[in-house]
Amino acid sequence: MFVAEETRKSDMATGKPQLLLVHGIGGLRDTATDRRRWLESLASGARDAEMADAISALTQGWLADITFANYSDLFNRKGAQGDAAGELDDHDVPFLTELLGSMLDELAEQFPSESNPQNARVIRDARFQLDAAAQGRQSQGPGEIGRRLVGVTTTMLRLPGVRQAAQWMNGWALLFQLAQVGRYLDRRPTKAKLGSTVRARVLDGLDPARPLVVVSHSLGTVVAYEALHEYEGTVPLWVTLGSPLALGTVVLDRLVPAPATCPDNVASWLNFWDRDDIVVGRPHLADWIRPSRNGVKAVTERVDSPGFWTHTATKYLRHGAVARPVIEALRP
Repeated sequence: MFVAEETRKSDMATGKPQLLLVHGIGGLRDTATDRRRWLESLASGARDAEMADAISALTQGWLADITFANYSDLFNRKGAQGDAAGELDDHDVPFLTELLGSMLDELAEQFPSESNPQNARVIRDARFQLDAAAQGRQSQGPGEIGRRLVGVTTTMLRLPGVRQAAQWMNGWALLFQLAQVGRYLDRRPTKAKLGSTVRARVLDGLDPARPLVVVSHSLGTVVAYEALHEYEGTVPLWVTLGSPLALGTVVLDRLVPAPATCPDNVASWLNFWDRDDIVVGRPHLADWIRPSRNGVKAVTERVDSPGFWTHTATKYLRHGAVARPVIEALRP
């Protein structure tokens, strides 16, 4: 205990940087396992950036104190709001209907009918099912609408890129994990505690006296946006990967504070998106979120990952374009 306390004091005195990793939607996570996977992928990105000399310093924690902020249990524990075995409520349905509509718009752009007739037909089928579910929303309960929305996600899983996602083996899993975004953004007095608890978990243990580099993915970019507005320390770099922040009214208009603005304590914001990532709002993020009072705004860069399914943090982290600025921000 004495040694740990002395180490902490030493880190504070030297200003050793902190690296915060913030995950997205999904099931229960193991903190140590996910932390290792993210760092291994970041190490691959360092090799891709020809920065192999930094790998040991990064993975061994010499370069920074590294925290993997695991809040997955807040969504997935039995009886919690995110319990995938539960039912959708009245608030989940309109959010998921809008979110699925945005995702189908992305898919339609990715698979135009003139070049991908088979995939375009799947997307049209899913859109037809979604429209039918939306039209019947007034006369049916959330349980029935939920089953209809599962039909939409099950159809979406027929697409090559989506069905390759091992974490989404069926339409129920996909739908309930997407519902985590809406549940986090739920501002009703009886539900808002979930969001504040998630942010508290993410910020727990950080030292505002030392620089903080943040790498966030998917829903984690939404969490990080709001958490960094609450954080009192300096953030030399914030990296967002596969972010849904710019998905119009479904996410962007629900952010707090509003209108959406880069946090003032962020010195640099880099946003990476993959052309095949159906969850992101394409390159709109840099245009739709206002600069901070210091003039900092998102700088967006496209990366192209191999394989079908691109919406994973580890695929993004393997790119040298992602790893290089992270390592440079951590180096003395």
